[in-house]
Amino acid sequence: MRFAGKVILVTGAGAGIGRAAAELFAREGATVVVNSVSPRGAETLTAVKQAGADGLFLQGDVAVAAVAENMVAETVRAFGKLDILVNVAGIVLGGRVDNMSEQDFMRTMDVNVKGTFLMCKYAVLAMKKRGGGVIVNVSSVAALKGIPDRSAYAASKGAVLALSKAMAADYIKDNIRVNIVCPGTTDTPSLDDRMKSAPDYAAARAAFIARQPMGRLGQPEEIAEAIAFACCDQAAFMNGGVITIDGGMTI
Repeated sequence: MRFAGKVILVTGAGAGIGRAAAELFAREGATVVVNSVSPRGAETLTAVKQAGADGLFLQGDVAVAAVAENMVAETVRAFGKLDILVNVAGIVLGGRVDNMSEQDFMRTMDVNVKGTFLMCKYAVLAMKKRGGGVIVNVSSVAALKGIPDRSAYAASKGAVLALSKAMAADYIKDNIRVNIVCPGTTDTPSLDDRMKSAPDYAAARAAFIARQPMGRLGQPEEIAEAIAFACCDQAAFMNGGVITIDGGMTI
């Protein structure tokens, strides 16, 4: 069991990639702290406990500094430490720079960039006290190639990638590794909601599938496996690394 004895905090774990990661960590022996902005995180915690793991659900918005600080503090209070932080929480708001509202742009940056920054800030402070740790930030294939109608999302995920690289350089002497996972289009409830809002669900789904040269969407469990590798002890020589798991989008 790769994560036996580890305490892992996963943001955005109410559904999709975050939930799949939390459940995988639980099966691999970790204590899992589940965060979600919605009450759905309670369902993930139930799955964590059904896998035989201990855990905690902390509901809250990662873009609020006091919430981010409290999540790390509550984790340490409950379990004595924080070994691994996985930042999955994020939003996707469509739009080009000429038709996106400033409000939507700033909300994207608040959740995807500021939220990642805040969680990392307080996690690093806790990890430095214990002599090290691992952070995995989920970026996106949108950080690596141009995708139509995703200007703010691409900018935010590019910032997450660059922030993670800078952190890897900053904290290597503190024994804190920081890696990045860049998924392609993944079959999550969030994506399904976006397809349902389209005029033609089937056409929207076909268009998303067509973006992947492999001819299918990624599965949350596949992305979770990449996340797990990026933070496991077996990958201890990996720092500042980028794992692209995108069905061939960046070929």
